Amino acid sequence: MNTVELKKLFAEGQYDELLMDIYLDEAKIAYQKDRYVKAIEKFETLYGESDVEIYSAPGRSEISGNHTDHQHGEVLAASINLDAIAIVKKNDVIRVVSDDYDMITISLDDIDKKDEEEGTTTALIKGVLAGLKDRGNEIGGFDAYITSDVLIGAGLSSSAAFETIIGTIVSGLYNDMKVSAVDIAIIGQYAENVYFGKPCGLMDQMACSVGSLVHIDFADKANPIIDPVSFDFAKYGYSLCITDTKGSHADLTHEYAAVPAEMRAAAAVLGKEVLHGTTLEELLEKSAEIREKAGDRAYLRAIHFVTENVRVQNAVAALRAEDFDGFLKMIKSSGDSSYKYLQNVYTSQDVQHQNVSVALAVSDAILGTNGVCRVHGGGFAGTIQAFVKNEAVAQYKATLDKVFGEGACEVLKIRKYGGMKVL
Repeated sequence: MNTVELKKLFAEGQYDELLMDIYLDEAKIAYQKDRYVKAIEKFETLYGESDVEIYSAPGRSEISGNHTDHQHGEVLAASINLDAIAIVKKNDVIRVVSDDYDMITISLDDIDKKDEEEGTTTALIKGVLAGLKDRGNEIGGFDAYITSDVLIGAGLSSSAAFETIIGTIVSGLYNDMKVSAVDIAIIGQYAENVYFGKPCGLMDQMACSVGSLVHIDFADKANPIIDPVSFDFAKYGYSLCITDTKGSHADLTHEYAAVPAEMRAAAAVLGKEVLHGTTLEELLEKSAEIREKAGDRAYLRAIHFVTENVRVQNAVAALRAEDFDGFLKMIKSSGDSSYKYLQNVYTSQDVQHQNVSVALAVSDAILGTNGVCRVHGGGFAGTIQAFVKNEAVAQYKATLDKVFGEGACEVLKIRKYGGMKVL
């Protein structure tokens, strides 16, 4: 549809029902309408009036399964109602502008990996294109303006949402939306691991691409088992709150890389590549050898993995049994294990800055029996997650905003769509 007509239809409320279906928050429909209109206007400024398509890819929230995916473990994750949206049209080359950043131009003849591009958005785009092509999909050029309200560096997977939206755009423009959500996730991880140079697991991309609340078993990473979990958190009077503690992620790549590296080191002592399939009994039996050969922190992180996998299973079982108290116990236990054994709440290189620790302490102090909290995502900086009784949300948000700044605490919805074509 033409950009001029699209702006008119959004402004007149013709797509209000669609926006409600995607974002699930009536109070923010006006915000979304304005956001889409401004995105279309920005596209017109960049590329002119034309017929376009619109795509969306959400951020994600890890519900349980902290640092388990890279060991072929299990996670419970959800897509959220913060997303990246893209206004797009076909072209012979790729031209992408993200929010206020400079335009990136890529030739389809130049998508090989370049070491000097590691850590850049260009690398992510090229990696997704190469991954799609290697899997036998058609690729092609496009003009895109992308804007995102998935907070960068806040543990909600802004990079995975970006990878997902690039994959979804190419799926829509050149493959009739037939590239599966699982393939787009795997391709996104490939782009981030190989082209961008970040050793991430697959959970972020999978939750962003597949959507809704999902239990994922990564035992076979090439063919992960995706098990949707139907559950209405609102029915039990709880909200999902994510607080951005504003901690810096600068110089933390070595911390993130050390987690899978040390878990693999512990697994190697047991004659394994990763910890998948390891039992707590094995770790207890081999404790002296693992500590001697891999170190104490590697041993503790291995204990976290093994017990966290069980917690994911128990959390899923509790939701399916509508045992919400049992679910909350698993979430709290997950957070405790991350703090004590996984040790990803703050970096030991800078103990004077512990934003996540402070957020957890403040949350525990004010929530009492009104909710539970845990570190969220990769850790060391970024966000915490809390399930809070609805009647306590206002006070909780006000307190966390006071500590970390206005708007630090977001009350989110779990959206049912992953990467999608909006129009």
